[in-house]
Amino acid sequence: MCLGVPGRIVTLSDGTAGPGPRLGTVDFDGVRREVCLAYTPEADLGAYVIVHVGFAISVVDEAEAERTLAVLRAIPDALAGELGPEVIA
Repeated sequence: MCLGVPGRIVTLSDGTAGPGPRLGTVDFDGVRREVCLAYTPEADLGAYVIVHVGFAISVVDEAEAERTLAVLRAIPDALAGELGPEVIA
């Protein structure tokens, strides 16, 4: 199964790494991943985004993100299955 998972942007790239897509670190209920933000240029630090296969595909409000996370938390191993092991310190 492949889900779009909501998470909160906790860091943004500053563009000093050279040309390329805008990136950020997104926190998914305690698990953090680097995510491409090219498709959500309006997303800023602290915003909640829906992420699918490493790309933020839409911005959602905090209430919607929390409702979706509550459903995912109720499914055994749903977040772990979608996100895999933690890779960002």
